[in-house]
Amino acid sequence: MAAPLEFYFDFGSPYGYIGAQRIEALASKHGRKVDWRPMLLGAVFKSEGTQPLVQYPMKGKYSTHDFNRSAREHGIAFTMPTKFPLATIAACRGTYWLKATDPDKSVPFIKAVYAAYFVEDRDISSAEVLAEIAARLGVDSKAFLAGIEQPEIKARLREVTEDAIQQRGVFGSPFTFVDGEPFWGADRIDQIDRWLSRGGW
Repeated sequence: MAAPLEFYFDFGSPYGYIGAQRIEALASKHGRKVDWRPMLLGAVFKSEGTQPLVQYPMKGKYSTHDFNRSAREHGIAFTMPTKFPLATIAACRGTYWLKATDPDKSVPFIKAVYAAYFVEDRDISSAEVLAEIAARLGVDSKAFLAGIEQPEIKARLREVTEDAIQQRGVFGSPFTFVDGEPFWGADRIDQIDRWLSRGGW
């Protein structure tokens, strides 16, 4: 079977959210799976000496408009969160804990967390909110809260984030690798489709 699409994303990224709603259908169309890899954009900003789009005056105003427009284009529900940006470390750790302990629930968790933030306007920086989301998927909330504090889970998130930045050149969310070919942004989903259909160019 062909290699999975490596999908790097941050839970606080509107474009990551939009891309996450489309990547599985694209992968399935081409007989692929998705390797979901949450990471921390804050580490990217620190490494690059940049900041979130919304914190630039003109670029921020445009990007907020574009988040909504891009979601509408694809029929994706979207609400600009009241608290933006926010810390996503617990959500990322929760994903890696589920991937290690109950992998079938990891993707539903990713989607539920994204919906909680960009549809329901919930504070996903709260471990308690995340535990509640996990509980709705049949995950023991106490085990979840303990799991995201495990040293090996913390280390896993650090490793993925550091590797993404230092070895893979990931500088935004979403960032998708197709057989090693990098594509940055939710607006590259259609280009990835053409790339896979044509076998590259």
